[in-house]
Amino acid sequence: MLAGWTSLTGSSEGSHLLWTDLINRWSEPHRRYHGLAHLVAVLSLVDGPTSSDAVRLAAWYHDAVYDPTRFDNEECSAELAAATLPTVGVDRATVAEVSRLVLVTRTHQYDAADTDAALLCDADLSILAGPASAYVGYANAIRAEYAHVPDPEFRAGRTKVLTELLGRKRLFGTAAFAALESAARDNMQAELALLRS
Repeated sequence: MLAGWTSLTGSSEGSHLLWTDLINRWSEPHRRYHGLAHLVAVLSLVDGPTSSDAVRLAAWYHDAVYDPTRFDNEECSAELAAATLPTVGVDRATVAEVSRLVLVTRTHQYDAADTDAALLCDADLSILAGPASAYVGYANAIRAEYAHVPDPEFRAGRTKVLTELLGRKRLFGTAAFAALESAARDNMQAELALLRS
């Protein structure tokens, strides 16, 4: 992970300190799903030969701030990117693009021509198309992250999220993920059935 980070930000002491800060953030104890394993998965999926530096950096920051009791995590994560990336020499245009991409992950909605947003969002949502056992683990981890929310409220909120996602014409925007559409919908339908039972 460090090698991937330094390929984007250099190997200065400041870069190493920022990497350590991000790893610590992603390792916070309240993260049951949105932790290091999720970061590693997203990084591996956006790390292609044609991927932009902005989308790779956005992967590092997309859930860098994650507090399930708040509703502005993406905004705070984008602000963190804007405040810290210039300190390691990332140019202004790239920083702005990283912040924009992080904000897109709030809704996972973007223009069809926005290939960087499509790649980041597809990577972020890839768990939806995982094997059924992995999906159940993901759903349980999300519930654990929201343990502070009473069960009836959680069920209603989660049902709303899943229903909205299932109502979309397409979940995934890249050709590489298009084949996963059916598996993702099956997993979400199964979770929805459990929530409604």
